[in-house]
Amino acid sequence: MAFPKSLVIVPTYNEKENILLIMSAILEQNECLEILVVDDGSPDGTGDMVQAEADKNPRIHLLRRKGKMGLGSAYVTGFKWALERDFERVFEMDADFSHAPTDLNRFLEAAETNDLVLGSRYLDHRISVVNWDLRRLILSYGANVYTRIVTRLPISDATGGFKCFRREALQALNLDKMKSDGYCFQIETTFKIWKKGLRVTEIPIVFTDRTRGTSKMSGGIISEAFFLVLKLRLGLA
Repeated sequence: MAFPKSLVIVPTYNEKENILLIMSAILEQNECLEILVVDDGSPDGTGDMVQAEADKNPRIHLLRRKGKMGLGSAYVTGFKWALERDFERVFEMDADFSHAPTDLNRFLEAAETNDLVLGSRYLDHRISVVNWDLRRLILSYGANVYTRIVTRLPISDATGGFKCFRREALQALNLDKMKSDGYCFQIETTFKIWKKGLRVTEIPIVFTDRTRGTSKMSGGIISEAFFLVLKLRLGLA
């Protein structure tokens, strides 16, 4: 099947151990795919490595930012960049291989009939996570149960970061009002697209925790998500 022109947005901060490998793996999956790396001034030279590849390959693009400005703002920057161009499908994807590039075509297939496709670690009550400790698993699963109860969002994994948006779904969001980050940003985008009455679906994925580099998760991101869910339910966000 031929798919429309699609962009995979990959935010980075100190991902020199992964970035060349993940870009190569993404581009191998389908000729319709291009990559936009949004680099937050990585001191390890990640941005320079991407630029060197972009100079050789027109399917690779780089946006440099001055410092760590957050995952949510990185995606908003990438979304705006994509909407200014002729991309019909736009992905969120991590740089560390926790999201399998081999799943990209399954997302594209599902996006033919859906406005937002989510990669779910918890579909049908099955836990598909590799290399997490019990505390992190309980925290993530519990956050999703809490989100479903409070917002009534009919999604099993609202905090996941492997997603494919149709252009129309991104256009339905007021990107200038997206202020959240991390888990919070994932919940907010999905909730607002669902509330617009657009088509949201999930496909099963296996999430494998990074084997190279350092996780960027923090306690502040988790607490932010707790309060955002309440604000979404009350119509305050």
